[in-house]
Amino acid sequence: MARGVSSSRDAVTGGSGGRVAGLLAELEPLGELVTDPDVLASYSHDQTGPGMVEAGRPAALVRPRHTAEVQAAVRAAARHGVPIVPRGAGSGLSGGANAVDDCLVICTERMGELVDLDPASLYARVQPGLINAELGKAAAAHGLRYAPDPASFEFSTLGGNVATNAGGLCCVKYGVTRDSLLGLEVVLADGTAVRVGRRTRKGVVGYDLTALFCGSEGTLGIVTEATLRLMPEPPPLATLAASFPSLGSAGAAVARISAATTPAVLELMDRTTVAAVEAMAPQGLDESVDVLVFGCSDAPGGAALVEVERMAALCEAAGATLAATTDEAAEGRMLMSARRLAYPALERLGATMLDDVCVPLGTIPALLEGVEAIADRSRLTIGTFGHAGDGNMHPTIVYDAADQGEVERARSAFAAIVCLALELGGTVSGEHGVGSLKRPFLDDELGSSRPLQRAIKAALDPAGVMNPGKAI
Repeated sequence: MARGVSSSRDAVTGGSGGRVAGLLAELEPLGELVTDPDVLASYSHDQTGPGMVEAGRPAALVRPRHTAEVQAAVRAAARHGVPIVPRGAGSGLSGGANAVDDCLVICTERMGELVDLDPASLYARVQPGLINAELGKAAAAHGLRYAPDPASFEFSTLGGNVATNAGGLCCVKYGVTRDSLLGLEVVLADGTAVRVGRRTRKGVVGYDLTALFCGSEGTLGIVTEATLRLMPEPPPLATLAASFPSLGSAGAAVARISAATTPAVLELMDRTTVAAVEAMAPQGLDESVDVLVFGCSDAPGGAALVEVERMAALCEAAGATLAATTDEAAEGRMLMSARRLAYPALERLGATMLDDVCVPLGTIPALLEGVEAIADRSRLTIGTFGHAGDGNMHPTIVYDAADQGEVERARSAFAAIVCLALELGGTVSGEHGVGSLKRPFLDDELGSSRPLQRAIKAALDPAGVMNPGKAI
């Protein structure tokens, strides 16, 4: 590790006992060791809404560049019994990268190398700190694409994407991160580096440990390299935008489209979100509608426009008041621009808590109706948008972080939305992870399997030092 920022250890270790002091003494010769309180504060939390989850005070931060440096840091922490919190870009939304008191934060942001890109075999090997968009650019230079496209693709790291099994707009057709993941290198809780998975397209030998580590949120080990599946760049998109006078008609359209076609994108936003977008960037959106639905097709051979026109007909049959289609790239971007502005528009209204519950497709209208009722009861603005094609919705609570009463109402509304999703047969998280934010709801979702999951955690991390208090 390169020598970097450091400060007096006394300010950090006071009252924390010999474990932390011993760890810092062992880590300092390795290179960069950050103990400056102001720097540590900036690495102590992710982007979860203010006041929603706690963040502790780290003892120190290291930013390795290679697997061996991660191993050295993990081994030192293990010897001194100091908890470890792995971190990428810190762009998560569930408290997964939040520090615990007197922990060692191991941030992989400087491990940003594209190790290998094999166009013939359609895979890339990357360090965990590489930004999702950078891999996309490198793949595009070979006429290829890395499919997972979380909304944070321009700043989130691939290691973080693996840790949360991130999704995105295109996951309805191309799947989430796990579906594009071939293999991993992982540093375990004792500092051992192991490789799991493979580079081949198929492989059934042994347990699927690659899938196990994907989505484990740093509780089983730290990803230091990932082998990712690439695909040929699909044809240009054709695009649909449709408006609906009721939640039921929009839900019926989503169900019919999902049963009849395989869209590359199928998104929606409710009337609260439509109003927020129109207030921020007027586009002539009809604020009287209940729901806007957006769809895209990348069907080959010129069939994309035919597919979105079929989707438009299904929307009209379900009661859409308007359904517009185009295969012109500029027009498509214009139609989709409102959806892409959904979260920024809601952010302008105050502090936000972005949820990511996922429900069966047929229950999307019930979820939207329930969220509106929760907004009325809590006296808060809650706008919902999300991935209609797979039922992954993002109810976004807007609140005043300086008003403790509103913070408490926002917490209660958040819990009510999560419980509603579970009542509808859904899950507490579709793509943002559990972190510390959603752990209180895990018994309701996992039931009798939760002890088994904890047993797996104990087998790989018997001392419980890897990202404690998160995920499981």
